[in-house]
Amino acid sequence: MKRRTALIALPIVALAPLVFLPVRKKPAPALHPVITGLANPWGMAFLPDGSLLLTERPGRLRRVTFPDGNLGPAIAGTPAVDAEGQGGLLGIAIDPDFSTNRRVYLAFSERRDGGNATAVFRGELNVDFTNLEHGKVIFRQNQAIESDKHFGSRLVFDRTGNLFVTTGERGSHAMEAQNPASHLGKVLRITTDGSPAPGNPNLPDWASEVWSMGHRNIQGATLHPESGDLWTVEHGAMGGDEINTPKAGRNYGWPIITYGKNYNGAKIGEGTAKPGMEQPLYYWDPSIAPSGLIFYADNLYPDWQGNLFVGALAGSHIARLKVTGNTVVAEEKLFDGFARFRDIVQGPTGHLFVLTDEEEPHGGLFRILSDAELLASTK
Repeated sequence: MKRRTALIALPIVALAPLVFLPVRKKPAPALHPVITGLANPWGMAFLPDGSLLLTERPGRLRRVTFPDGNLGPAIAGTPAVDAEGQGGLLGIAIDPDFSTNRRVYLAFSERRDGGNATAVFRGELNVDFTNLEHGKVIFRQNQAIESDKHFGSRLVFDRTGNLFVTTGERGSHAMEAQNPASHLGKVLRITTDGSPAPGNPNLPDWASEVWSMGHRNIQGATLHPESGDLWTVEHGAMGGDEINTPKAGRNYGWPIITYGKNYNGAKIGEGTAKPGMEQPLYYWDPSIAPSGLIFYADNLYPDWQGNLFVGALAGSHIARLKVTGNTVVAEEKLFDGFARFRDIVQGPTGHLFVLTDEEEPHGGLFRILSDAELLASTK
């Protein structure tokens, strides 16, 4: 089935066929290896000095320095993680005031009574970049589940200095995404101390940290560079991966409505639309298993300004999406078949960097070459 865009029009969902971007006449995009030999790298974030912190799912936090791409040893002081299945050391965010407080935030799967759960850790990176000091867990999901799936775990600061935390519904507890008192299958919004952020919906029966509900497993999140709105990408089941712009107090439907099916081919929920539940801005069928999300906001790749980039795990490519307003109007596959792409970020030089989620020694950090670098390489 072709990928389609979903135009918001309840109760009838109008679908338009996707337009694929034209074939390039200039050199095709290429990846330059920066670091290889990583073990399931999962998240990354640039520091103000231009170096990069990245997480490896087994539990390591590493620093990469440029221009040579030197990989430092594991940074001490990280939390103990439950690295089973999809769990481990996952998302990362740098405090907007890092230059004065040196705070780093890590999302991870934590073992505790009753199973495991998504948690958020905060520590202060010492000036030698060797240790996270004064570390503490600032937030714990309010349900522990015995499962190794669907931890969510992307961390994004909003423009007020509060922290969005994405979670999954843990696979076997899908209906908890429809329980507003639960932290499962939600976008949460907390302060840097872990308390509920001012301006959250605080609706009756809603947990005070919950921003939006009805999500399956959000593994990509970013702010729109102009509006500052949160954009997310989440896994469907067999089909139904979604791009959303989660709004406060809204219900995004999982598992009541979805464009996917169960892995045995059976129908999930009640269909694709229901009053009171939001439609995705865009969805994939078949699934690409999306992870990592970024708007490109520089001119190093002139044709890509304002485009949305999504890493694909099962799809083994990077999806480049041309967006007009809140509508995806075209899509291009980059590096199709190369690897499982876990995360993508924009660096201070304007380059895009990507992580490939493979077992050690095949996981890696790559830089997408600019047009100028591509042209120079052909001379």
